[in-house]
Amino acid sequence: MSTAANLLRADLREFAGYKSARSDRITGDVWLNANESAWSNAGDASGSCRRYPEPQPQALCQRLADLYGVTIDDVLVGRGSDEAIDVLVRAFCAPGQGAIVTAPPVFGMYAVCARLHGVRVVEVPLVDMADGLVTDIEAMADAAIAGKASLVFVCSPGNPSGELVNETAIVQLLRLLEGRAIVVVDEAYVEYASRPSLVSLIPEHDNLVVLRTLSKAHALASARVGVAIAQPELIAMIRRCQAPYPLPGPAVAQALQALEPVALAATTAYVEEAKTERARVQAALETMAGIRRVYPSAGNFLLVRFDDAEGAYRALLASGVVVRDMRAMPQLDDALRITIGRPEDNLRMLAALRPAKDLAA
Repeated sequence: MSTAANLLRADLREFAGYKSARSDRITGDVWLNANESAWSNAGDASGSCRRYPEPQPQALCQRLADLYGVTIDDVLVGRGSDEAIDVLVRAFCAPGQGAIVTAPPVFGMYAVCARLHGVRVVEVPLVDMADGLVTDIEAMADAAIAGKASLVFVCSPGNPSGELVNETAIVQLLRLLEGRAIVVVDEAYVEYASRPSLVSLIPEHDNLVVLRTLSKAHALASARVGVAIAQPELIAMIRRCQAPYPLPGPAVAQALQALEPVALAATTAYVEEAKTERARVQAALETMAGIRRVYPSAGNFLLVRFDDAEGAYRALLASGVVVRDMRAMPQLDDALRITIGRPEDNLRMLAALRPAKDLAA
């Protein structure tokens, strides 16, 4: 029995999910099966919005499968990575039961989805080391086994840590938890990293789910297109827990345009520019008085510790520069997270920080 089959909620094993009017792949000229309006909205110039979209738009799923080097059966698309996280928790954790493992400080939606479902969150804090905030993979495995957790979330590159988790360590985690827990590797920022995605490990590991998104490197945050990638059996299980029409037609059309060769080439160029800017901004920040530490990052952001984080935050806001205040997160009571912007944005951010830093010095 596969890991997913072993962990799927008992009450969902015969559950087929909702069968929508678009679930069957049928053809026709007159569509009278979905109670849609027979007339287009006057504000919809194309007339396309009166029809429900495909539950899993095949053209987009195939384009994403090609982009990530997997098969279409390995792919589930949904409303950002958030929906994938939510359906994973729903499928593998019975309400009010079970547990997930996370490594804070980390993306908050893992814990939010679990707690809304009444699921325990077992935390294995990142370790602050000379080379950055580091995931303790061995401790996560131990916590998953001891806590009978069905899902282990690993964010790589980490948000907000910027850490790129070692591939060998991920493989070790998968092997230790085979048959016991599903490892969810969130790769929202992997395009900015020096290592390829871990999707190549999926054929060998039935307990691996990789999350990808078009929100970051592909600049489609408003379209809300997220992707879960895993072996087909697991994908079929979580699809049954998903809402019938997760992606609106206009978002699908926008995503398809963004995945055309010309657009992909432009995305690659922008990613390279962001990586260059990341190194330049990190070097500049490290020379400033009042900055305790700039963590290395494999994402499109930098986590920065300040002597006076409140003063730095206010100075940035006074200059019209908005960054993420991380001080409410564990271990980060002196930290801000700064997204890498365009060169002119980064120069403005650095200029805003210099007076505050000089005063602190």
